[in-house]
Amino acid sequence: MTIILMRHGKPDHPVSGRFTARALADWCEGYDQADICDSPPPRSQAIASLANVIASSPLPRARSSLARLGLQPHAVDAVFSEVAIPLLPFERLHLPLNVWLALLRLLWLCGYAGHVESVQHARLRACQAADKLIALADSGTVLLVGHGIMNKLIARELRKRGWQAEKHASSRHWSSAIYHRPFI
Repeated sequence: MTIILMRHGKPDHPVSGRFTARALADWCEGYDQADICDSPPPRSQAIASLANVIASSPLPRARSSLARLGLQPHAVDAVFSEVAIPLLPFERLHLPLNVWLALLRLLWLCGYAGHVESVQHARLRACQAADKLIALADSGTVLLVGHGIMNKLIARELRKRGWQAEKHASSRHWSSAIYHRPFI
């Protein structure tokens, strides 16, 4: 049994500039609605071609990545969606986008969720996602086209269940991680 976790392609959304917290909220909304603007590298195409069953997040960047791979999903489920970035109510603070994203993800990992899903809830959702992928793997090699943080949480859950990593994912677009269930 094999499960492949692949991150979506590069979103067609600006990734630079300075933002207030309110402007960052608008940026995040646009990011969640963005398709991708690149094509998969040959290695990602080769890895995706190994799959018998295709799963996807419903977010446009994941769905358009599948389209660029020339694949149709068998399962589209919000359980595979990315974990949202929590926002802060600071109106006067202008920070570069990458500083905001790193700071807010760090705060989220430390327990601050604001009005978004907590770390604990995201881990429970990753557990549910792993259950779904393992069930799909009964029909053959599964490819999930998903997102950076959620894919990492799912990978962690697969490892806790004894799945072995052939290849670990990076945080780059189109990166993939391949997990095999050891024979029992």
